[in-house]
Amino acid sequence: MPPRSRSRLVGQPLLYAISVFASLGVFLFGYDQGVMSGVITGPYFRKFFNEPDAIQVGTMVAVLEIGAFITSVAAGQIGDNIGRRGTLFSGAVVFAIGGAIQTFTPGFWVMVLGRIISGFGVGLLSTIVPIYQSEVSPPNHRGALACMEFTGNIFGYASSVWIDYFCSYIDSDLSWRIPLFIQCVIGAILAAGSLVMPESPRWLIDVDRDEEGMKVIADLHGGDPEDLVAKAEFQEIKDRVIFERESGEGRTYANMWKRYKKRVLLAMSSQAFAQLNGINVISYYAPRVFEEAGWIGRDAILMTGINAIIYILSTLPPWILVDRWGRRVILLSGAVVMAISLGFTGWWMYIDVPETPQAVVVCVIIFNAAFGYSWGPIPWLYPPEIMPLTVRAKGVSLSTATNWAFNFLVGEMTPYLQEAIEWRLYPMHGFFCVCSFVLVYFLYPETKGVPLEEMDAVFGEEELEERLEDEASERGSLLSQRSSRSRRSHTRTPSHGLVSRLLGRKGRANYQPIEDSDE
Repeated sequence: MPPRSRSRLVGQPLLYAISVFASLGVFLFGYDQGVMSGVITGPYFRKFFNEPDAIQVGTMVAVLEIGAFITSVAAGQIGDNIGRRGTLFSGAVVFAIGGAIQTFTPGFWVMVLGRIISGFGVGLLSTIVPIYQSEVSPPNHRGALACMEFTGNIFGYASSVWIDYFCSYIDSDLSWRIPLFIQCVIGAILAAGSLVMPESPRWLIDVDRDEEGMKVIADLHGGDPEDLVAKAEFQEIKDRVIFERESGEGRTYANMWKRYKKRVLLAMSSQAFAQLNGINVISYYAPRVFEEAGWIGRDAILMTGINAIIYILSTLPPWILVDRWGRRVILLSGAVVMAISLGFTGWWMYIDVPETPQAVVVCVIIFNAAFGYSWGPIPWLYPPEIMPLTVRAKGVSLSTATNWAFNFLVGEMTPYLQEAIEWRLYPMHGFFCVCSFVLVYFLYPETKGVPLEEMDAVFGEEELEERLEDEASERGSLLSQRSSRSRRSHTRTPSHGLVSRLLGRKGRANYQPIEDSDE
């Protein structure tokens, strides 16, 4: 075995370094989601913006999602063109620019512009970070690493809340400008870090940079280019790329929708319900929720900070459980607890007794903990798992765009609904939790431990691929003849890849394909 270079990380240290780096990316948009929750209740902020009404507050908070929606749709094409690492760098730079505009804003409309530009960066990052993480992670640790990434998101949210709290003691406009300026610092650190992290090996192989892709895979497996498992993983990815090219599978959004409609809808639904289940009522407006329950001023921000600490702790159990219990059990159990918590939140506000402020804090903390354990991390893990390499970036971009569309809807409507329907807002979101339970129970297949190149078996698509292959072989073109020779010499069916055989996987023993007549 050749000696390892001391100047670079390899093996598990490299994998964990990538996870920490990816977590910084989600820390950044977690911070941005939370920073406005404390800022909008501050007296200097409200005075500077001439006591903004509910619609103006909602616009300043939620307009970020417009920018995020736009670039999350475009991020699929951008990620395919310039790579995962280049997209990370671009997103971080754009985010930092938006943070600077917010920090030095002279008024309402410039603040809105800064929020939109930051949203452009958030859209790129929130789409590409889960893709990057899933493409470098081994299947048996993919869920845990994605959940660690989500913990970074919530740590960013919690950090913003506590920074808001401590800055609330500053008797000037710096009480809200400093928290906003910190966005620029985080964005600059992320941009610098993206220059030293490795590119996704799957993207490198997909664009025929095989030597670079093999080097990254070897580094992830310990740094030995002759490692058998590393070679097998490279070959399996390469074979999959060859098969998808020669089967004539297009990479357009239209072809993705035609071929993988069910997968796209499942990916989009996971992100839609992550928002409809009510988390941003708390994330964006927690101090207002606590004020509504009876906590006033700085005490409301303090309660939000305590809630955020428990929120972080709730994201730790999935590190262990997601690759043991699987995705379905976690989503189902989380939906049940969230629905009950939101129902009781509305009930305590309705009866409005002296115990209501304390009871609402308990209910909100339980709700946040249940979300942090379930519907927080899994919707970021699930879409890049179930989409194939050829359209993974585009599929994830649509699911992330769905997240930001519903993010905007919830963020814009919450201040109005808090005044219009009051306590009824919370059981309304509890009803969506019940809907998400039904959807997962009947439609979501389990993906625990399944290699990305073998995901077709989970969706019962092997017979479909064989039929497409037969149709291609009947064509009289040179392409089909070359495709037939390539399949005989290279292609393996997805459920029996070389990596799986080397690691001792027994066909479909670990997962059962579902019937899929829609795809």
